[in-house]
Amino acid sequence: MSICQRCHTEFTCAMADNTGQECWCTALPPLDFSCFPDGKIPANASCLCPICLPQWKAEIAAEKNKLE
Repeated sequence: MSICQRCHTEFTCAMADNTGQECWCTALPPLDFSCFPDGKIPANASCLCPICLPQWKAEIAAEKNKLE
C-alpha cells in the first residue's frame, strides 16, 4: 500500500506498489507541465490518493491562471 503524501490515507498505487496493472491515475487527463518551474514536476513529488491528486491538479491550474 502507498500513503498519500497530502492526506496520509492508504491507497493502492499500481506503479509504486508493483501490482503489474495500470494505475488508476493514468485515466486522468495529463498534467500540464508548463504549470511548474522549468516545465518539470518537482523532484520531491510522490503519489497522491484518488481524492488528492485531482484536487492538487486543480490547484496547480488555478495558480497558473492567476499568473497569466
